[in-house]
Amino acid sequence: MESSQMSTDKTISSNGETPRVLFKRLYERAAQLGIDGHHLSTLSCITDIRPKTKKQIEEEEERIANGGLVWSRTTRYFMYAILLLLASIFCVFFLNVPVSGEQVTNWWFSFNDYNLYNERCLIDVHESISLLFRPPADCKFCRNVTHVDRVSGISVAEFEKDYAYSGRPVIITDGMKNWTALDVFSFEFFKGIYSEDSPALSSSERNCQFFPYQTKFKNLGEVFQMDPARVDLTDSSNPWYIGWSNCDIVAGGILRQHYSKPYFLPEVSESSRTDWIFMGTPGYGAEMHVDNVGDPSWQAQVTGHKKWQLEPPPECYYECVASLDVVVNPGEIIVLDTNIWFHSTKNVGSDLSITIGSEYD
Repeated sequence: MESSQMSTDKTISSNGETPRVLFKRLYERAAQLGIDGHHLSTLSCITDIRPKTKKQIEEEEERIANGGLVWSRTTRYFMYAILLLLASIFCVFFLNVPVSGEQVTNWWFSFNDYNLYNERCLIDVHESISLLFRPPADCKFCRNVTHVDRVSGISVAEFEKDYAYSGRPVIITDGMKNWTALDVFSFEFFKGIYSEDSPALSSSERNCQFFPYQTKFKNLGEVFQMDPARVDLTDSSNPWYIGWSNCDIVAGGILRQHYSKPYFLPEVSESSRTDWIFMGTPGYGAEMHVDNVGDPSWQAQVTGHKKWQLEPPPECYYECVASLDVVVNPGEIIVLDTNIWFHSTKNVGSDLSITIGSEYD
């Protein structure tokens, strides 16, 4: 009886008001100050005295048991799925249970219509992911470079000393002298050097790469089926730009009848056997990127005009020029280490742009 009376006394203020009366006065004062019921209900003093639901009690107990960390149901299910996936991969590829890793690999390549023996990777890694693991560059290659040199009649010794392996970009304005490609290469020419069953048309082999860029072409074969009006943009079609690596031996032999190793390359260097061809109308090009081909490269501008924008890698932003812009014209060759220079291109002018190039060691 005495303890009950003490409890009742504690719930009454010194002026005889009960908690209900006190809260009512507080609520009215809050309303006068412009605080609505929703905001009032979020106050910690209100949430602390509000009765908890069964779910809130369970979450509180779980939080205490996990040292203050509580996961939502969706998060838990996601984590369970990840663990199940990792366990499945381990069982299949390390324990061969319930099926062997080879069987799964064969199924995966068949499902994607890939040739198991022509593909180097099970899953292609997106370029943005590979950039995260790109080794940092030595910024001496771009330090003090403020423009792209344009030279002609350069000797092999001069080129090797100043440009071949220094990373400094250069344009050789007479780089294509004695080439017949300037008079021969065209859309129709390239269309005619490939037979109907050429692997280059379908990109069916590992070394037959095709780059659709911003177009919807699936392979080179579709490009050569293009309506003639779109080739030169004589209609209202969208601009187009594509690139490919020639993997057809017969076509390669025809190409080399019209171009040769650039005269300025070091005598001991060898160009890659792979020809890289890029073709497209004004208005399109390649977005900013960096290559992973190992060696520096040259690219000859056979027809049209192409604008290049070069940027140093992020680690060199405070040591090198922010950007370099240059236009390569017909008959000129740009030499560039695309493994360290980030670069983008855009066809300019009014003519179809055709370039051919390769790497050199």
